[in-house]
Amino acid sequence: MEISISQDQGAFPVTVMHLQGKLDGSNYETLIAEAQKQYDAGVRNLLLDFSQLDFLSSAGLSALHTVALLFRGQKPAEREEGWAAFRSMDRDRQSGLQEHVKLVNPNADVRRILETVGFDAFFQVFNDIHQAVGSFQ
Repeated sequence: MEISISQDQGAFPVTVMHLQGKLDGSNYETLIAEAQKQYDAGVRNLLLDFSQLDFLSSAGLSALHTVALLFRGQKPAEREEGWAAFRSMDRDRQSGLQEHVKLVNPNADVRRILETVGFDAFFQVFNDIHQAVGSFQ
């Protein structure tokens, strides 16, 4: 997976992380590390552009959950906690939509995965990047 970063401006500044390739067990920590780096640099609104993302695994879902926790200012579950981390995802999924992390342009397969695990109730998913950027309040 490759990650490139751009900035956009709606009512608030938005950092866009463009993901290309596959988000899976071989690289999910890269997404978490880059999101942490952005958060530490003061970024508070993150848009994940999935337009070039071909595949999303369970490790990728875990990475998305971790990124959401980071941007809520919470400490994510440790990777070594295994199933406890997945149970945490289930609890958080029911907490409502994320205000500071949103998704845009997933392909049909990735969207189906997000819907299957209920992440469409956890993340706002947009088809238009300008609409997504403008949704941050």
